[in-house]
Amino acid sequence: MASLEVSRSPRRSRRELEVRSPRQNKYSVLLPTYNERENLPLIVWLLVKSFSESGINYEIIIIDDGSPDGTRDVAEQLEKIYGSDRILLRPREKKLGLGTAYIHGMKHATGNYIIIMDADLSHHPKFIPEFIRKQKEGNFDIVSGTRYKGNGGVYGWDLKRKIISDGVLPYCPGWSLLGSSSDPPILASWDYSRGANFLTQILLRPGASDLTGSFRLYRKEVLEKLIEKCVSKGYVFQMEMIVRARQLNYTIGEVPISFVDRVYGESKLGGNEIVSFLKGLLTLFATT
Repeated sequence: MASLEVSRSPRRSRRELEVRSPRQNKYSVLLPTYNERENLPLIVWLLVKSFSESGINYEIIIIDDGSPDGTRDVAEQLEKIYGSDRILLRPREKKLGLGTAYIHGMKHATGNYIIIMDADLSHHPKFIPEFIRKQKEGNFDIVSGTRYKGNGGVYGWDLKRKIISDGVLPYCPGWSLLGSSSDPPILASWDYSRGANFLTQILLRPGASDLTGSFRLYRKEVLEKLIEKCVSKGYVFQMEMIVRARQLNYTIGEVPISFVDRVYGESKLGGNEIVSFLKGLLTLFATT
């Protein structure tokens, strides 16, 4: 009787299995919201369309921080329309910070990859399949969207804001010469901009081209570890995430994206956030 020879394949690491078996991957999108009732239906529709057309397994977790404009009501309707297996509303009573919003969202995430993005249509979901391809190609721990590399860019800003974002003009008492007296100070537009990014690159040299952006893909366990290590709050949080990732030797890939200024609603960025950004930047410079 001929003997049967059974070949046993060697054990593969978790990362190898993820790369070889992409259909088993699931992507959880975390959408922190505050006063985004006009934008939320559009961004959710675009996300569902992008994932469905690409055959990607997904869920969208909406973390609303007590929006007074009815964002939560809109999210509840979207949950009914698309199903609670795809849209999960996990609200909080008030604004508690971006980092804690991610922690709250991850508690309910069933995907092995986490995608973070803005809910105000500044980030187009059409780039997500490219994020996923990039992650698979390089087996990266993180894939970050960048406005400052390749064909990436910023659109929808007027000349004044572009000048400000490039870091050409500092804050000065004569800022109103570039606009009406009701306009915010020049420095208030620096965050999420080339100016803030430029300062960060000089002081921290993180090895990534866009630190202040918030359109990224993470391995779930990597994001959990980074949030555990990060101490910053507000807008500086995104910057610290990349700095800590380099410290922990996580690999980072980048995909050029188009950042489009919000169509509906008002920016959440104000003077307090700018002060916090500068304080956080100096703290990271002194401690990393």
